[in-house]
Amino acid sequence: MQTHEPVLSNDLLHRCAERCAGYDRDNRFFQEDFAELKQAGYLTMAVPRELGGRGLTLAQVCREQRRLAYHAPATALGINMHVYWTGLVADLWRQGDKSMEWLLKEAMAGEVFNAGHSERGNDLPVLLSTSKAEKVEGGFRFTGHKMFGTLAPVFTRYGLHAMWADAEGGPKIVHAFMPRDTASSRIVKTWDTMGMRATSSDDVVLEGAFVPDRYIARIVPAGGADAFVLGIFAWALLGFANVYCGVAKRAIDLILPAIKQKSSLGLGRSMAYHPEIQHSVAAMTMAFDPIAPHIEQVAEDWSNGVDHGATWPAKIVSAKHHAVEACWKIVDLAMELSGGAGMFRSNELERLFRDAADSIRRTRS
Repeated sequence: MQTHEPVLSNDLLHRCAERCAGYDRDNRFFQEDFAELKQAGYLTMAVPRELGGRGLTLAQVCREQRRLAYHAPATALGINMHVYWTGLVADLWRQGDKSMEWLLKEAMAGEVFNAGHSERGNDLPVLLSTSKAEKVEGGFRFTGHKMFGTLAPVFTRYGLHAMWADAEGGPKIVHAFMPRDTASSRIVKTWDTMGMRATSSDDVVLEGAFVPDRYIARIVPAGGADAFVLGIFAWALLGFANVYCGVAKRAIDLILPAIKQKSSLGLGRSMAYHPEIQHSVAAMTMAFDPIAPHIEQVAEDWSNGVDHGATWPAKIVSAKHHAVEACWKIVDLAMELSGGAGMFRSNELERLFRDAADSIRRTRS
């Protein structure tokens, strides 16, 4: 396992943690967090050192994301949408594919990337699309309605995909990066949700928006995948898995001291001595302990170029599924153990519960 100096200081992480409740309450984007993360080089940590970044691998970035998510879940989830683009392109760059070096250079210049893969009625995002790509001179025009446009207030390059139905040889998926100020595209403010509220994941509507050829990243057969597409799943899903691992750890660390402080007239001492309370704590611990080793191993294998062949997609999805399901179980138990206190908005567990519920909804929908 390769080690590295943490990108973010403890003081910065504590400031992010202090702002969480306000962002959530006001349904406001994590603007101050974003500014500090950008200043600290967090947005370019995956860019190769040769191009000015820190050159962190997927496994190393995942550890950073887990650490940030422990303090500020929505901030970590939101920033993952930018980091996974730089990470997967950095992997391709190291493997000799320099076709998207421009993205890494733009990231170093301050451009912010996000993802436009979610669509109503599309249960196979990235691989298929309900959006339309039309080939025109010098590029493509895109038409469609995208959901969950995380980082809506700050992105400058919108990563999207759409179906090129009449492509020669059969339908193809076109992957592109659309500059924010592109005509015939608009952001629709829709984000007022139960959990992960600070991500500001608004809709994006494309009405024949033109993207020039220089921003066309990949064209692959519909339903197919290449190293670029597989990299999207690896960097995005393992990043998400580590976010929810961080949430689960935070829930445990909040509830254990709270249990010790709860008195019991029936026991005559702390509720920590109640056998059912102890049983629930044991269940939380057993659910949590396997999460990090699982996602760590998959991320390390990816970073070290282990050849899992056709089983790579299953390994990636399994790790993310495991983390999300375990996180939900842990936060749900923590809320139960908190009693009435957990229902109050002033209790951090209440927010973590909603954030975890958001993850389970996305995974099972």
